[in-house]
Amino acid sequence: MTELATVAPAFVDMAHSIVWATVATVSPEGRPHTRILHPIWEWDGTDLRGWILTSPRSPKAVDLAANPTVSLTYWNPAQDTATVDASTAWEDAPEQRQAGWDRFANGPEPVGYDPSIIPFWPDPGVPDFGVLRLEPTKVRVMPGTMMTKGEGAVLTWRA
Repeated sequence: MTELATVAPAFVDMAHSIVWATVATVSPEGRPHTRILHPIWEWDGTDLRGWILTSPRSPKAVDLAANPTVSLTYWNPAQDTATVDASTAWEDAPEQRQAGWDRFANGPEPVGYDPSIIPFWPDPGVPDFGVLRLEPTKVRVMPGTMMTKGEGAVLTWRA
């Protein structure tokens, strides 16, 4: 097991370079569902947190109401992979919604973007706009060189 202080920066670097993650939820009936989403992560030296902008009226919201956990995987053609399991919570207060909007609008390249490019999200106050917070319980980072050359190290942390 590796300390979060070592795993988190490596995870954020890899996740932010890959940008898009496959995100899995479990439906109320126990069926897995996956989709591609665009999280943003912050490591403050103590805590690792992620956020996803998404609709609280989406099928994933139904899944999360029954099972408020997700598993995310990032992959690139060099075989670099990063995986995180996380508990989730909606940030519903107006100031939290604005903070989520601003986090992405002012986010670092290439993960930052203007949320208003989504036609249903002209501003953070609309009902279809939501901020989903991710609280990691497990993080794993594996450089592709582990598979291709037997070099590097797999970093794993669990809460």
